[in-house]
Amino acid sequence: MLRFTLLWLLVFLFASISSSSARPAPYAMRISCGARQNIRTPPTYTRWYKDFAYTGGIPANATAPSHITPPLKTLRYFPLSEGPENCYIINRVPKGHYSVRIFFGLVEHEIDNEPLFEVSVEGTIIHSLKSGWSKNDEQVFAEALVFLLDGSVSICFHSTGRGDPTIISIEILQIDEKAYYFGPEWGRGVILKTTSRLTCGTSKPKFDEDYSGDHWGGDRFWHPIRTFGKNVDAPRSTESGIKKASTVPNFYPEALYQSAVVSTDSKPDLAYTMDVDPNKNYSIWLHFAEIDATITSAGKRVFDVLINGGTVFENVDVVGMSGDRYTALVLNTTVALSGRTLTITLHPKKGNHAILTAIEVFQVIVAESKTSPEEVRALQALKKSLGLPNRFGWNGDPCVPKEHPWSGADCHFDKSGGKWFIDGLGLGNQGLRGSLPNEISKLHHLQSINLSGNSIHGVIPSSLGTVTSLETLDLSYNFLNGSIPESLGKLTALRRLNLNGNSLSGRVPSALGGRLLNGASFKYFYR
Repeated sequence: MLRFTLLWLLVFLFASISSSSARPAPYAMRISCGARQNIRTPPTYTRWYKDFAYTGGIPANATAPSHITPPLKTLRYFPLSEGPENCYIINRVPKGHYSVRIFFGLVEHEIDNEPLFEVSVEGTIIHSLKSGWSKNDEQVFAEALVFLLDGSVSICFHSTGRGDPTIISIEILQIDEKAYYFGPEWGRGVILKTTSRLTCGTSKPKFDEDYSGDHWGGDRFWHPIRTFGKNVDAPRSTESGIKKASTVPNFYPEALYQSAVVSTDSKPDLAYTMDVDPNKNYSIWLHFAEIDATITSAGKRVFDVLINGGTVFENVDVVGMSGDRYTALVLNTTVALSGRTLTITLHPKKGNHAILTAIEVFQVIVAESKTSPEEVRALQALKKSLGLPNRFGWNGDPCVPKEHPWSGADCHFDKSGGKWFIDGLGLGNQGLRGSLPNEISKLHHLQSINLSGNSIHGVIPSSLGTVTSLETLDLSYNFLNGSIPESLGKLTALRRLNLNGNSLSGRVPSALGGRLLNGASFKYFYR
């Protein structure tokens, strides 16, 4: 009885240690856009949260353009009247490395209206939809690998005037911290945008979930390519187990390596060509496993790998480099491409045939520097207090993407601090109402403010006197009342002040009056 008790205690202790040292499940957030309640979808019964965290838009019934799109029945679309930029801003996201994926859809009964728009994550554009995307499995979603370090993530959709952005779902999936490390350039300032991910020798598209893959690898989509062309190669497959597949940090599913393409006698070179954006850097990942029964040992099959005609790997011997047959081998290289095509060629040197299991291609994107959070909060307070019309948008980051800055906000980049800041507000004659909030003084770098010709009421905030960089202040033709704050006399850089057309009273601060002698242009009329 004592031996049994001791044995049970040892088993319990081992189980406890194993359990405590086991890696926790990765963070996952999946949003069904437009949905009013949480749902689960077959066949995996994946949980999707009801729609939340959006800045605008309208829910509608969805038409899924592809069979790989999650089987969700709703979407959210963003008409231009809601503003040119709209975002999902999701908080309480643990710091880490993430796969962010957005599926696009079509509004029900409007399947011929294919919208074209741009997508950004954390202020960096990761995707621009191209005509015909709804008929291509690889283009019905955008995916990028990005570090999220601020406890939140903003995913924004930017109108280009060619239809309303329409979003079916958003997925934020935590992956290994070192996933897809490709060299010294890799890091927190770099985003990897998925350009293409192929599984060779099969006709069935699959996600990692279909492969029963490790969740720390994300849930990658593998587009099938059974053959690269008629009579140029032949598919191979096996049911044998594959060693060294699902390992840190990328966790590729074992089943990925159970199919491949092998070149033929008539066409020894194995080549694949795809379209890419020119003048970009690409990280290319090539997957191999020797599953051909005719190759029994190292040295039987040796080939070179070329990218656009240039050799990047010489004398690749899958058995020799992986250590055995039925063993995964992954090779990675990063190349700069000037043209619009990427061609991967496997050129046999021994054995007359090459073999390839899968291909991954990522565009390497330098992440945009973001605007100072304090200044973003100040602009949001200004937006709320002045009741900025929806057409302005003012969602996401004011200065990035640089292609889509906020209307009426001028940006300047501070190289020393690595942040954008606001140096001008141009919102004259925009039908603004409400009052000026004290938070406007948090825009410490402002040189110019023009809020003339609106319906702004209340007093001029005395805190404006702390914006010492201000050179131009035009608040004319509003409904401001009270007196001119004494603090404005501290604005030693101020050269133009226009307060005409308001209901101001009291005396002019002596510091301002004296400045007229120094060439400043001040206009103010008391009623």
